[in-house]
Order: sequence, then C-alpha cells, then structure tokens
Amino acid sequence: MVTLPCTAVLFDVDGTLVDSTPLVEAAARVWAAEYGLDADEFLSGAHGRRTSDRVADFLPADRVAAATARLDALEAERTGGITALPGALTLLTAMNGMPWAMVTSMDKEQLGVRTGAAGVPLPPVVVTAEDVPRGKPDPAGYLLAASRLGADPAACVVIEDAPAGIAAGRAAGATVLAVATSHDRSELTAAHAIVPDLTHVATGPGGLRLTR
Repeated sequence: MVTLPCTAVLFDVDGTLVDSTPLVEAAARVWAAEYGLDADEFLSGAHGRRTSDRVADFLPADRVAAATARLDALEAERTGGITALPGALTLLTAMNGMPWAMVTSMDKEQLGVRTGAAGVPLPPVVVTAEDVPRGKPDPAGYLLAASRLGADPAACVVIEDAPAGIAAGRAAGATVLAVATSHDRSELTAAHAIVPDLTHVATGPGGLRLTR
C-alpha cells in the first residue's frame, strides 16, 4: 500500500469523477460536421482542456465564441448516459474531514448538469473555466483552488485522468495521482502515481492510501 501525504485533495471532474464520454463524443461529431472539421482530430486533444481553447486550435479567433457556444448547446441537449466513475461516490463520501475541491475545464452550467446527472456532490470550493484566464495545462485553476482552501499547493494531491491536467497539477507544485479511466497508462507517466480508478483510493491519516 502506498500513501500520498496531503492536507487537501483537488479533483478534476470529467474522466476522474464523472463519465460523460458518450455525450461529449456525440456532440463533437455533430459539431465537427457542421463546421467541416475532422471529428476524430478534434477529439484527440480535447479531453481535459477548456472547450474554447480546443475550438481555437481549429477556427479563427473571430469564430471561436460562436462555435464554442454551439458545441456547448449540443452537449446540453442530452444528459443520458452520464454516470459517476467507479469509486468516486465512495471516496467523496468518506473524505473524513479532509478539505477537497473540484477543478474543471467545464463551465459552471456544464458542471452542474453533469455532476447532477451522475449524482456527484459539489464541494464548497469549485473552480470552473470562467474562474481562470487560462485553462489546463496552465496551473491557474489548481493554484486558485488551493488558495481558496487555504492550502499550500505543495501539500495537495491533484487527481487527474488526462495529460493536460497532469501537467497543470505538476506545474502547480502538487503531487499528482492519475486514474487510468480515459487514457492508457503510458500517456499518464508524468503523474507521481497511477491507479486504475478511484476504487483503489481511500483517505487515511495524513493523506490518501493507494492500492494497486
């Protein structure tokens, strides 16, 4: 058993606590067809990043706002199939007083819809796309969450499923735990530790306990 010492835990949401992959992929394929783009290429680097940042990789700056709004609208049309990922609810209901926050590339409305559909509770501290000037892999979101919790980023564990989020957590100075729920383990090696999913994580005295 491995222990990751920490005084607070900062969770990514989509792909870490919540699985909305079918919804996101279906919406992206409709959107890409409308804009004459390759859906697979768009999706290949989208996970873990703000929608507007990924859209900006493909469209001119003067089209990004409208195109992002269109993709958000397509995603909002359906919530079926959104579920909590294995171990998420058990871990969140057994934090035993350890402070925790959510740091997501989603906007506030998307976060509310997806966590609500999955039955995942929201903590007092939530950092969404609107709260920071730059999205992951920039560390701004994790630094803001740690500040709001009154925690030293170096004493936090960030839990992530995507390379962009892992990079953000490391840049913030946190210990990063990756869950191999959406990416192959070979893509997550920048994390300090990797587990299959949150069923392998529990709180313990002074930190998180990991089982392989």
